[in-house]
Amino acid sequence: MKRHRLGRTLKNILLWAVIIVATTWVVFPFYWAIVTSFKEPSVILSKPSLVPFLQFKPTLINWQLEFTNRWPEISRALVNSVVIALGATLVAITFGTLAGYGLARFRFYGWQNKDITLWFLSQRFLPPMVTVIPFFLVMQVFKLLDTRLALIMANATFTMPFAVLIMRDVFKELPIEMEESAWVDGASRFQSFLRIALPLSAPAVAAAAVICFAFSWNEFIFALILTLKNAQPITVIIAGVSHTQGVQFWFVATRLLLAILPPTLLALTAQRYIVRGLTFGAVKG
Repeated sequence: MKRHRLGRTLKNILLWAVIIVATTWVVFPFYWAIVTSFKEPSVILSKPSLVPFLQFKPTLINWQLEFTNRWPEISRALVNSVVIALGATLVAITFGTLAGYGLARFRFYGWQNKDITLWFLSQRFLPPMVTVIPFFLVMQVFKLLDTRLALIMANATFTMPFAVLIMRDVFKELPIEMEESAWVDGASRFQSFLRIALPLSAPAVAAAAVICFAFSWNEFIFALILTLKNAQPITVIIAGVSHTQGVQFWFVATRLLLAILPPTLLALTAQRYIVRGLTFGAVKG
């Protein structure tokens, strides 16, 4: 009995240690950004200090400079990020939902359903650097460089697999008898999809949309290569805060906090849909 209690105690201690380490690993970058945004440059470059009022005196100078001197550039980048992420999400969800429904309800021959699913899954393992040059050349031919449309197309291509895989498994979980009853009443396949299958899968659609939005919002490689000035999103603006003396970490912190605010609010708003959608959308063979 004592050994059993000791084993449970050690197991709980180990579990809490893992939780604390994982939480610290996730939360510390946000804490660093918040603290650094209220430091003067001289304090940041002189010595490490993480406790406000004890190790340094907080200041709003960095935020004042951002909202006065650099706000036009930052606001344009934020608008670009919102438009690009929403556009890519809309494209990925629209085609991903249709593809997921097709893989769940139809059986293909020649190129079988399992092979098609693995092909979509393989797109997530394809390094973006492999395709960035072809994307650049294509956009150059169609004169789409430094446009939001170019980034929408690129981001939609690489986020669509999430929508396809999640929606495929969601539609496979839905009883087909409900759609069959609609067919008996005279509804077409597309009508049963719009009026029955799609409304029932709305939580999964919302979850897939949030995931696609987050990946599109955080994308950097394509944004760096395909844009120059007009269509630059906030990720490129964050990476560009450097001068001849090094990286301006105080502006990295302020812009990082501005960048994470929209997706964080979106994730908190749709949290219950994300959990339910991911539960439905576990990737199966």
